[in-house]
Amino acid sequence: MSDNDNGRRGFLATGATMAAGLGFVAIAPGIRLIEIAQARPAGEAASSAVRWGMLIDTTKCASGCDACVSACASENGIVEQVEDPAQRSHWIRKIDLKDKQSGREHSLPMMCQHCAEPPCVDVCPTGASMKRADGIVLVDRHICIGCRYCMMACPYKARSFVHEPLTEQNPEVPRGVGCVEACTLCVHRVDRGQLPACVEACPEGALLFGDLGDPNSEISRRIAQEATTQVRADLQLNPGVRYQGI
Repeated sequence: MSDNDNGRRGFLATGATMAAGLGFVAIAPGIRLIEIAQARPAGEAASSAVRWGMLIDTTKCASGCDACVSACASENGIVEQVEDPAQRSHWIRKIDLKDKQSGREHSLPMMCQHCAEPPCVDVCPTGASMKRADGIVLVDRHICIGCRYCMMACPYKARSFVHEPLTEQNPEVPRGVGCVEACTLCVHRVDRGQLPACVEACPEGALLFGDLGDPNSEISRRIAQEATTQVRADLQLNPGVRYQGI
């Protein structure tokens, strides 16, 4: 990658530089409020001092519950504006799984896995698909040409293409016709020290958000102490979303 590419991506990445002294305050089981001592200076890039990720406990995730899906749609202005279900955007969707041998059933949310080695970034011809220094994978709609190579490369079917002009948008979450989009981990909230909307909305505390790079964070301790799964671990993409109970 050239110095120009690094500079461009650093400029486009609009994250916060997280100091080592982040504090965490529990506000509900499985949910923690991130307290940031000072606001992010305007234009400052994301920092590799953290790697944001999510742990999803499928034993707490009910099959009929779609609170995370609804919260995502509301927060990010994802309104169903096309009749064809195949053309609707889905930043997060619920999946029901059944083990044929044991008969055990699981329900889990599936979204962009925010891989450390994202194939969507590798195939993007313009650099629109990018990974911030803090691990959040994004699409810059200003340079996305709608080729959809990233959609074909994603093994999680986590990306959508915007087919029609959009209305009722959240000004903090720019979307555009002819562009590809996916879960951003509510980066606009994270950069303010808030939780992703899906985490905040889960009534059972099944979603835990935090810093995978900090061995003392709750998410890192949980992953170290309990059996967790990376979806398609065989691909060695090192996703930032992990699952417990499957």
